[in-house]
Amino acid sequence: MKPIIQISLDLTDIDEALETAALAMRAGVDWLEAGTPLLLAEGLHGVRALRQAFPHVPIVADLKTMDGGYLEAEMMAKAGATHVVVMARAHAETIKCVVKAGADFGCKVMGDNMVCPDMVAGAVFLEDLGCDYVIHHIGYDERRGIAAAGHRMPSPLDQLREVVNAVKIPVQAVGGLSLEQAIQCPQYGAPLVVLGAPLTIDADAFKTAGGNLEDSLRLICQAVHAQDVPFQKL
Repeated sequence: MKPIIQISLDLTDIDEALETAALAMRAGVDWLEAGTPLLLAEGLHGVRALRQAFPHVPIVADLKTMDGGYLEAEMMAKAGATHVVVMARAHAETIKCVVKAGADFGCKVMGDNMVCPDMVAGAVFLEDLGCDYVIHHIGYDERRGIAAAGHRMPSPLDQLREVVNAVKIPVQAVGGLSLEQAIQCPQYGAPLVVLGAPLTIDADAFKTAGGNLEDSLRLICQAVHAQDVPFQKL
């Protein structure tokens, strides 16, 4: 089974997001993510614009839902999202509501274990409540804060194998990965590879990174898709 490549559109301008999405699709990306900055800036309009421009492409709405789970998931699904994100640190009832909305409106649920005291237990918790995917996530502020304090920056690779082995659903690793590390994720058993800040997006300005992004993305996609690793979870 071929790994899946998702680009995180962590941008604040819909026109730039659409332009970046178009070049990403030309380069071989499989899924588009309406990143949290884009959702804050454009909301449902951003998701609708992506759906109109790319009618057959899976779209992940990175809501990071903490409450009001059913309504948030319903709104995004009706706008064209095929996947929504709920946080493991939300109340169990919120996660259940997102899962229920996903079932009602044909939308998959991705559970994010960011800032869980026990990241592996957080992943299991999400699976037990019915999430379709786990996002194993070390947050932007957390990484920068720890590094600024003079400590080693944490990486999702630190516990990725443990998380993968603890659940039966597909896992995605997010948070400060280098290009080389992102490409290696399928070898850890995590077939959903995310390309975003700081890989393709300027993590400080939240604008598309400089250089020939399309050519770079094409090479990355070729390297990831070439890994014909058996993923029974998919």
